[in-house]
Amino acid sequence: MTTLIKAEDIRVTFEIRRPGMMPWSKPVGLHAVNGVDFELKPGETLGVVGESGCGKSTLARAIIRMVPATGKAVWDDGTDLLSLTPDAMMKYRSDIQMIFQDPLASLNPRMQVGDIIAEPLKTHQKGLSKTEIRERVQEMMGRVGLLPNQINRYPHEFSGGQCQRIGIARALIVQPKLIICDEPVSALDVSIQAQVINLLMALQRELGLALMFIAHDLSVVKHISTRVMVLYLGRVMEIAPSEALYARPQHPYTQALLSAVPIPDPAVEREKAIIPLEGDLPSPLNPPSGCVFRTRCLRATSLCAEKAPELAVAPGEAADHRIACHYPGPVKAEETVSAF
Repeated sequence: MTTLIKAEDIRVTFEIRRPGMMPWSKPVGLHAVNGVDFELKPGETLGVVGESGCGKSTLARAIIRMVPATGKAVWDDGTDLLSLTPDAMMKYRSDIQMIFQDPLASLNPRMQVGDIIAEPLKTHQKGLSKTEIRERVQEMMGRVGLLPNQINRYPHEFSGGQCQRIGIARALIVQPKLIICDEPVSALDVSIQAQVINLLMALQRELGLALMFIAHDLSVVKHISTRVMVLYLGRVMEIAPSEALYARPQHPYTQALLSAVPIPDPAVEREKAIIPLEGDLPSPLNPPSGCVFRTRCLRATSLCAEKAPELAVAPGEAADHRIACHYPGPVKAEETVSAF
């Protein structure tokens, strides 16, 4: 299967001026994304997980050129998206669409739903007539579970789940190859989350879409993802097929995240061991030396402070299960505490 997009050494650095700095002082570099590599094939879903502030959304915005980035993001025709001028990037805008976290905040409250969904068509397919645009908008509304006769309503007349369906329809209307979902269900009720996730999966099967799915909820990510990438302070800690990562997590950070996921069985939940994750995420303005996770890791040694681990194949795993850790492996008894 061909690769739709291949990211190599993606880096995003923001120049920050600390309070009290003199105007002539050199700004401090905040490395929000620090050397991320991944591949995504047509029809696949790459789940991206990690704590708040680890660089998930910034990585997504770098791919679609909403923030300046270095490295490479090679599209399936061999073009490096990060090297394109804004005018040249317009050719690829219809191939890559985005669904945002807050459904209401991402919709213009002064525009009718039909105009919101039609906006990408008017931008990227300017030869369509008004009748053709209206027909395609109504067809897409029906596909995402909205009534075509709601085309003249405004966003405030819809629920949160319906507004997210409007966002999905807007993203799909130009028939993209990749949709980046930036926590698309975190603002919704649990029952509505399931509806939106199932809708995305059904549309993916029907249209052959590739998805980059960013979320905090690891149970949702497990349900929808083909592969999962774990980020921490802008770096990849572990990337693996979803089944392997959930069954045999190798990185201490991944193990800690998975141990915090509740299990809907009281008996199993009581017996589950918890891997403590102490302290807060360090400031990206002053990250730890060596391995960025070492200040919260129970396995850390002087080697972890001296040398940053390379992203390499996990011991005993397939080549597509890679990990950045000096001391990978199964959870040890002394690293856990009782759930109760």
